[in-house]
Amino acid sequence: MRVLLATIAGTVLAISACAAQAKALSQNDRQVCGWGSQIAAEAQQAKLSGVTLYATRKKLQVRRFAKPWMRMTAFGITEQTYNSRSRLKPAAIKQTYFEQCVQHAVAKR
Repeated sequence: MRVLLATIAGTVLAISACAAQAKALSQNDRQVCGWGSQIAAEAQQAKLSGVTLYATRKKLQVRRFAKPWMRMTAFGITEQTYNSRSRLKPAAIKQTYFEQCVQHAVAKR
């Protein structure tokens, strides 16, 4: 019972800390993290569906991006996603990417 309570308390604390960190970020940082997490989720979905990295890169090549740096960043995120042995669902990848991006952005400050 104590272990369960400690686990629940730890989870609540981690969630509140992540929410506090997200609030400390600028709107632009949150948008960038959200964009990157979406790219990672799409790459994971393609990987799990059996689409090759080559085909996924070709789709990114014709895609329009708002900023010049986004194209190469999307390629990097996609390649790292494909190189990962993870079989997590795209939603889990999206959440994990966003949380780690937020942590990185906060640590940079």
